[in-house]
Amino acid sequence: MSEKQGSVVSGIFWMFLISLLLFWLPLLGPFLAGLVGGKKSGGVGAAVAAVFLPGIVFGIALFALASALSGMPLLGAVAGMGGFALSLVHIGPLLLGAIIGGFLA
Repeated sequence: MSEKQGSVVSGIFWMFLISLLLFWLPLLGPFLAGLVGGKKSGGVGAAVAAVFLPGIVFGIALFALASALSGMPLLGAVAGMGGFALSLVHIGPLLLGAIIGGFLA
């Protein structure tokens, strides 16, 4: 019997969607999002990539947009660090759920 392999993109999509829907559950929401996204990713490595990739892209985009809009790279760096700090608060339970979901896949 052949199993359908997941992908990092589907893991990112599910983690993002469930995180948005369960934002009102401080620890349980990101954990459940990571669990489902990790399972949809198809493995532990893909699940970890699905957790960290959006955070890195978000930080870079925030830095670039803040720098372009303000004309000051220092302000872009501060905004990028702020986005990174917010991402770290969310990433703990998301990563734990993704690792468990990756093992279940």
